[in-house]
Amino acid sequence: MKMQTDNLLTALPFNEDGFLIEPNLWNRDIAQQIANYDGLGQITKPQWQVLYYLREHYLDLQCIPPMGHLCHVLGQEKHCVEHLFHSEKEAWRVAGLPDPGEEAKTLMI
Repeated sequence: MKMQTDNLLTALPFNEDGFLIEPNLWNRDIAQQIANYDGLGQITKPQWQVLYYLREHYLDLQCIPPMGHLCHVLGQEKHCVEHLFHSEKEAWRVAGLPDPGEEAKTLMI
């Protein structure tokens, strides 16, 4: 899906669920545009920590990290991803990562 906005996002390839198809195109400006589009507002430091952790984990291991473990490693409360973003799926999208697949999406809160 191409996000219908008048900004950086209009030229980027998104699938029908709003996941960036090519994660190497992602940068902080794009993350902020996605967050704005989704109504999250300005990305905070704790949110950036989650986004960078998600990206690093996925790009290194090609899988989704256990979210509770992610929060623990970052020194945040157990459900930090759900509290910092509307959902784990949204955090994944803002991190500019590709569609994790149907099974993974059903497990994302």
